[in-house]
This record gives sequence, C-alpha cells and structure tokens, in this order.
Amino acid sequence: MARIVMKFGGTSVADLDRIANVAQRVKREVDSGNEVAVVVSAMAGETNRLVNLCETASNLFDLREYDVVVSTGEQVTVGLLAITLQSMGVSARSWLGWQIPLCTDMAHGSARIQSIDTQDMIRRFGEGQVAVVAGFQGVDPQGRITTLGRGGSDTSAVALAAALKADRCDIYTDVDGVYTTDPRIVARARKLDKITYEEMLEMASQGAKVLQTRSVELAMKEGVRVQVLSSFKDTPGTLVVDEDEIVEQEMVSGIAYSRDEAKITLREVPDRPGIAASIFGPLTDASINVDMIVQNISATGEKTDLTFTVNKTDLNRAVEVLRSQSQTIGYSDLLADRDVVKVSVIGVGMRSHAGVAQTMFKALADKGINIQVISTSEIKVSVLVAEEYTELALRSLHTAYGLDAA
Repeated sequence: MARIVMKFGGTSVADLDRIANVAQRVKREVDSGNEVAVVVSAMAGETNRLVNLCETASNLFDLREYDVVVSTGEQVTVGLLAITLQSMGVSARSWLGWQIPLCTDMAHGSARIQSIDTQDMIRRFGEGQVAVVAGFQGVDPQGRITTLGRGGSDTSAVALAAALKADRCDIYTDVDGVYTTDPRIVARARKLDKITYEEMLEMASQGAKVLQTRSVELAMKEGVRVQVLSSFKDTPGTLVVDEDEIVEQEMVSGIAYSRDEAKITLREVPDRPGIAASIFGPLTDASINVDMIVQNISATGEKTDLTFTVNKTDLNRAVEVLRSQSQTIGYSDLLADRDVVKVSVIGVGMRSHAGVAQTMFKALADKGINIQVISTSEIKVSVLVAEEYTELALRSLHTAYGLDAA
C-alpha cells in the first residue's frame, strides 16, 4: 500500500464529464489499496473570471477580499469531485485550506505555506476515506483566507505530499510528461522518462509551463518524488527525481524558451563606480526584476553601453523609472525592444562535459541567428535572440544536441 497525492489542473476538471474521469482515476488508486489525497484547481477559465470580477468592481481592491473571491473556484471543484466519488461508492470528503488547516503567511495574493496539519486527514485515511483538497488556498494567522499565486495548486500538492510523507506526488496535466522542448514547435521532441529537480527547476523558470517553479523548489527541498502525467491518456509520464536516481546523465536534457522577456539598452552610460547601482537600485525599489545583463567594453574608458532584460509586463514601468533617473544616470539614449525571446539549453551533464556553449553558438551562427545577450549558470546557457527566430533556433539546437526522436 502506498500513500499518493494526485493533483489535477483546471483543464482536467473543466466540466462534469472530466470530473467523472478524474474520479475514475482516483477510484483506481483506491481499489489498488492506496491511501489517496486529491488536490484540484478551479475549472478551466474560472479563476480568470473571478479575477476579472474583482478588477471590474474596483481598480484598488483589498487583496484580502480578492483572496475570498478567487478561492471560491476550488471550493466548487472539491465539492463536485467528492460528490462524484461518493456516487461511485468511494468514501470521500472535501477539505478547504482553512479546514486542514494549511497555514500561510499574510502575503495575500501570493502567500507562502508555513505549516500543514495532516493529523485528522491521516486518521481518515485509516478509515478508507479519500481527501479531496482545494489547491491554491490556505489561511493566515488571523484566520483570513489566502491564495498562493497563479499556478499555486502545484505548490499545494507538493507541500501536502511532503507533510503527509507521501510516496509520490502525481501531477496530472494536459500534457503527458516533460519533453526535451515544446513538441508544438519541434515535432521530433522526445518525452523524458526522468528529469532531475535542478533541470526541471531551470526548465520551469526559463519558460516551460509544465510545472510551477515554486512547486519544483519545494519538491527538491523536501525530496518529494513528482510524476507528471496526462489526465487524458493512460501512458507513462515523467518522474522528477534526485540526480542520484539518473544513472547516465545526458549532456543536455532539454531546451526551454520564454517569450516573456523584453530588452532595454542604455547608450553611452558613464563608465564609473556606482553606475550599476544607480540603474538597478531604482528598478529594485519599483519591484522590477532584472534577468540577463551585459555591459560592453568601453573603448575610451569613459562611456559604455549597458543591456539587460525585464519581464514584458514590467517594460513600460521600467522605461518610466529609468527616464525619471536620466539625469542621475547620465545615459545618452534608451532603447526598448519587445521582439526578443530567451532560449535556454539545460542539463546537469554540463558539469562534466566541455563545449556545450560552443555547440549552441555554432548552431545559431550556422542559421544566421544573431545572439544579443548571453547568461550562464552551472547547468544552463541562455541567449537572447530576435523573436522571429524562435522556431528556427529551437529546432536547430534540438538537432545540434542530438535530442531529436529517432
């Protein structure tokens, strides 16, 4: 007998037929003798509808009341799934975040989990009952409902699996696993049997939408075995595991991309100590995250160009902040470019293989793709290129690293 947490996203519970499909999968695990907790999201599109209601009601809404509204989507799905399971003869009850309780801090709209009391849930497992848990929500120290931010149901599931000491956390989505790259763009992309926590974290943070970044961080920290599976096909998925579980490391495991980047270039910035602080300090104060940074070598030692990226949604605010600091910084011109994409090559095998970056640069050069910015980490090389080359870059790199399916 195993203890399993099963998580189903919005597309998996989009209507009553799909909820019945989820219930059949849960019943199959129960009939196998397993203890099961199910974490569900709101029905597809429901959270967006609730967010829009809040924004229509007021431009400056109270985040505590926002959490009350947007958390109701999950309340509907846990109730419906529990009812459906009961109709199939499976003992089940629904749990909202405050009923467990799943305790969070007071950062409404993007709360972080602090503790989960699983004592009553485990007792009910012993009675053969399935726990149907609302993802995305918790309760703060003052007893107010909180939400964990978009995609937070993944985090709820992994955190619950850690608290329950579950054998596995199965994340059911509309894809059947983690691929070497986006199969909608690269037809020869391969599904991976296993991927390390570190690789999955890089994939998620660099644009892959399979798992939410915070959930992968938590799984790595707590050692939770995560499996990504399809809600609609009975096929093996992808296990996200510790590096020790993968015997032979590939040099590169996957290629991710993000269209969410925008590029800013400051021309002829004074080349003196403290200039970077005068640029990035005000951006930090405005809660604008900066990602890739490159500074050109100054020919005269007096002026230099500085290029960096921000999220596209922050571009207008970033430009406004920098223009307000133009006298302090002393740049001659500010250039903003939305038409860029970040492409990242990821693999823990990079630690023991030389020439990964060179392969990337040559493959792009052979296709006439100019690299605008480069950044690296121990298991990742990222480049910024013109958005029009997204598909060509992904396909050429996928081939260059030998990732194409046979």
